[in-house]
Amino acid sequence: MLSKAALALGLAALLVGAAPAQAEKRVALVVGNNEYKNVPKLLKAVNDARTMGDTLKQLGFSVMVAENQNRQQFSETLLAFDKAVEPGDTAFFFYAGHGFEIAGQNYLLPTDVPAATEGQEELVRDASILADRIVERLQNKKARTSILVFDACRNNPFERKGTRAVAGGGGLAPMTQLPEGVFSVFSAGPRQTALDRLSNDDTNPNSVFTRTFAKELLQPGENLVQVAQRTRHLVSEMADTVKHRQVPVYFDQMVDDVFLSGMAKDTTARPAEPPQKLTALPPVSVPQIPKEETINAPIASFSRHDGGWSITFSFADPTLGISWRMAGKGDFRETGFIDTLDPRTRKRVPNPSIELPPDAQAGTIEVRYVDQSGETQGPFPIKFDPEAALIRDQRKILDMTSTSWLSFRVFNGLLVYYTHLVSHRCAIREVRIGIDTAVPNQVLKMPPCDMRDPSAITAGMPLYMKLAPSTQSVSVELTYRDGSVSEIKTFRSANRSNN
Repeated sequence: MLSKAALALGLAALLVGAAPAQAEKRVALVVGNNEYKNVPKLLKAVNDARTMGDTLKQLGFSVMVAENQNRQQFSETLLAFDKAVEPGDTAFFFYAGHGFEIAGQNYLLPTDVPAATEGQEELVRDASILADRIVERLQNKKARTSILVFDACRNNPFERKGTRAVAGGGGLAPMTQLPEGVFSVFSAGPRQTALDRLSNDDTNPNSVFTRTFAKELLQPGENLVQVAQRTRHLVSEMADTVKHRQVPVYFDQMVDDVFLSGMAKDTTARPAEPPQKLTALPPVSVPQIPKEETINAPIASFSRHDGGWSITFSFADPTLGISWRMAGKGDFRETGFIDTLDPRTRKRVPNPSIELPPDAQAGTIEVRYVDQSGETQGPFPIKFDPEAALIRDQRKILDMTSTSWLSFRVFNGLLVYYTHLVSHRCAIREVRIGIDTAVPNQVLKMPPCDMRDPSAITAGMPLYMKLAPSTQSVSVELTYRDGSVSEIKTFRSANRSNN
């Protein structure tokens, strides 16, 4: 375990050069707990923490590694981490060990957590570290970027033969309500367990998730989202080889694209500098726009319909005219006007929307506008990615219309229709349902997404399934294309209501 002397040395190392003039440094805390006293011990959590510590050092982080922390030591370590983080820093927290979810909140279990039983949830809460509190602490320190990674989705540590377990789950709950600037990754999805190894012949010292995630972090040119997506894909494939379901999930509230291992390599450029120099750069945003040009830049929203794309621009200031073009393709085109007067300018309001065909290719839209004084502002580049925009649009619709995911009909028996899900299938990676159970336990197969006509429902597509007449309810859980997971919705056949 981390002694007080070692903790002091770790803190001193983190604080070296932390004078106010040295902003935007990278600091990390990695914790691995194996030696649990009252619940089952783990084999690889400490190794996972050490591996992540070595990886983060290569990425320019000052790293504190803490092992086998009891409750008091864990608190002292977090306090030391607090002191090392300054406004503008990039902070990275990694935890490997037992985790537990109670009533939708995630708790990280120190090595001296008691062996609680039914009705002793408060005992677990009081003896553990609340994951949300770590996010709050980093927000209070005004970290620019906070990255939290949990390889803690193992079996319920409180389950013992002959006793009833604490009301909760060994898997961790989704952290969907994150503040801006926070990125979190979980080694497995809700109610999934994370594999330590693939078989008895697997001698890798790290868990399946950590061995993959650490390697992906070092890939130049991958931002955090790409690292998480790549890790999810590889871990899921490896788990499938042993008939196990493990799909890592991530939750992204980043404003910038964060590259921890540098931008993409330029094969024509001079040889890269040593990793420590290259990767010590602070997070960057791409494309980079001069600061003064971002002040009045428009915001674009994308919507897909049967005829193609509608793109609506929002401007902070009054406008007298709007024009646009695809970057490098022809002259700017005026959007025209709508039959409404702007009380600020006493003139007709410029049309804020444009249309693109359904087969429009990815590219950059350049937008200009005439401000109230008659000056032309811009052009401002707006990235158009049809696939990403479609997924975001359909995801937003699904979130807003969750009461319509399923509907029941009595016709030669009891039928449950999922037409709404099929219509927005491009945003969905997987649909799981549970019949007369609150835990979705079977996969509902969806038709493939067709980007050319994403909402089309063609002959032969399955839109409903037949249920036993006695069926009382069907629960639904969606895994979206970005890896995040919806709340479980339960639809009741008797009164056609859901909760």
